[in-house]
Amino acid sequence: MDKRIVVTRAVPESAVEVLRGAGTVQVCSQDRPLAVAELHEAVRGAHAVVTMLHDRVDAELVAAAGDQLQVVANVAVGYDNIDVPAVTGRGVTVTNTPGVLVDATADLAFGLLLMVTRRLGEGERLLRAREPWTFHLGFMLGTGLQGKTLGIVGLGDIGQAVARRARAFGMGIAYTGRRRAAAEVEAELDARYLPLEELLGTADVVSLHCPLTEQTRHLIDERALAAMKPTAFLVNTSRGPVVDERALAEALHGGRIAGAALDVFEREPEVEPALLELDNVVVVPHLGSATVETRTAMAELAARNVAAVLGGAEPITPIE
Repeated sequence: MDKRIVVTRAVPESAVEVLRGAGTVQVCSQDRPLAVAELHEAVRGAHAVVTMLHDRVDAELVAAAGDQLQVVANVAVGYDNIDVPAVTGRGVTVTNTPGVLVDATADLAFGLLLMVTRRLGEGERLLRAREPWTFHLGFMLGTGLQGKTLGIVGLGDIGQAVARRARAFGMGIAYTGRRRAAAEVEAELDARYLPLEELLGTADVVSLHCPLTEQTRHLIDERALAAMKPTAFLVNTSRGPVVDERALAEALHGGRIAGAALDVFEREPEVEPALLELDNVVVVPHLGSATVETRTAMAELAARNVAAVLGGAEPITPIE
């Protein structure tokens, strides 16, 4: 029987070619996230669904698809958009795309770190606004990184990659998380483990690399921000709701921390308006994995997961 594969938004053609080898492919034509009703209608009768991080995947989607649904392949590392127990409990395999976006996301995180500490966005806005300026020794001074401490929340693959980049810039590494990293990782990075509150009070830059869970939602709230140094910076390339954006805007406006750089947002694609009014904030529209090479690799991995499951093999990167 021919298998029906639904892709909820356009993906690179190389991924579509992989999917065509496993069944009949329908790529949804709307260039936007589908509303829930649209999504449920699109997946009706599907044996496989390739989803994006903005698609809600839950028991209702599985029911809308029908009993023939075998696999949902999420084109993302994070899967907070998926109710995994509800989906796998109905016999449907769920996969994600880990590994392939580590370097791209780490590059972006460190780029944001440089932008906010050296006021690069602010400087570009000044020139684009054609404001008058002249060089002098006190002009738009930023903060150097050498000898400063980078505090990483979540020392997984991406956190480790960011730490390696920071070490090349002469930064010391502290980290926190649900568990300590392996001894060889700590040794390679010369990284010290600290409880969260101690890390917040120690780090000159706090970089977030934790998944979004009930435990990490608003992990960085008013209390956490108050624990940071007034000279410290916050960088978030994980998931938006890890940060309470209103509390962050208030802390930045009040000078309780020095600056923030965000690639992800609490109510994405909306951004807390108060953040957009502040010069000490850098914001970019979820570009962590946004290289041609990485986004293509993500889509191709999702497609290979679908082909494996529909072909009766084990998925490559299952979510348990």
